[in-house]
Amino acid sequence: MNSWDAGLAGLLVGTMGVSLLSNALVLLCLLHSADIRRQAPALFTLNLTCGNLLCTVLNMPLTLAGVVAQRQPAGDRLCRLAAFLDTFLAANSMLSMAALSIDRWVAVVFPLSYRTKMRLRDAALMVAYTWLHALTFPAAALALSWLGFHQLYASCTLCSRRPDERLRFAVFTGAFHTLSFLLSFVVLCFTYLKVLKVARFHCKRIDVITMQTLVLLVDLHPSVRERCLEEQRRRRQRATKKISTFIGTFLLCFAPYVITRLVELFSSAPIGSHWGVLSKCLAYSKAASDPFVYSLLRHQYRKSCKEILNRILHRRSIRSSGLTGDSHSQNILPVSE
Repeated sequence: MNSWDAGLAGLLVGTMGVSLLSNALVLLCLLHSADIRRQAPALFTLNLTCGNLLCTVLNMPLTLAGVVAQRQPAGDRLCRLAAFLDTFLAANSMLSMAALSIDRWVAVVFPLSYRTKMRLRDAALMVAYTWLHALTFPAAALALSWLGFHQLYASCTLCSRRPDERLRFAVFTGAFHTLSFLLSFVVLCFTYLKVLKVARFHCKRIDVITMQTLVLLVDLHPSVRERCLEEQRRRRQRATKKISTFIGTFLLCFAPYVITRLVELFSSAPIGSHWGVLSKCLAYSKAASDPFVYSLLRHQYRKSCKEILNRILHRRSIRSSGLTGDSHSQNILPVSE
């Protein structure tokens, strides 16, 4: 194994570790906080988190084994199962992000009717559609025997070994990425740009009120005035940064792999094996970044994490104080005798 393969293996191990810990922490927050569970986005987050965990414990280790061994890491049946899950979980992840963006769009653009438009039942129906949509392509690929080990990506995924099926397989793969990656990307752009438009409109209204107030308060200290203007600038940038993070991480993680798959099928240009594995690693890295982008950096999840940590520390302090009390009583007994 050369230095490139070692580096890719290390990248996979790091991605697996971060993904496992962060997604498990999101699940703990969902189990701990009833307030989070009562909200409709919790179903989308739960669906996304469970899919990320499945990918972390099943697909990533097999890809790691494929990188290290430079060959198919498991038997044909297990590899077909892993390829089925790989295709399903990739589509499910993209569509779950699209569902979360639709939820944000409804919450920001229609705030007064959000509770009636996005109930738990509506969220459950969207998750059911996500599963049905995501299951369609791997089920068709399984029926057509287009699941197996792909050497270019060192992973079990969509592949066809028969040259006479190349055109059909290329059309199938193009349709899959169009109805998963491209569809989700269009939904993300539409919804988040609408959210950004509303956020900028509200920022302008707040800015007008702030400037009018600063004009009226002529005796205001210059440092206070400067802090108000600085907060005004931060408010304008906050929504843009968040939306850029949502769309940017989606593109950065999924676009290289999708483009590589399409170039491989529709072009005769050679593709290096290291780039193929790296693009697959980038797609896997979405499982590690999702908990931070969509959950753990939000106030409710941070609050839940603090409560979980305080509970753990409280139990440890009770145990340690109990052990100290027992040892102290044992030391006193011989003296009293």
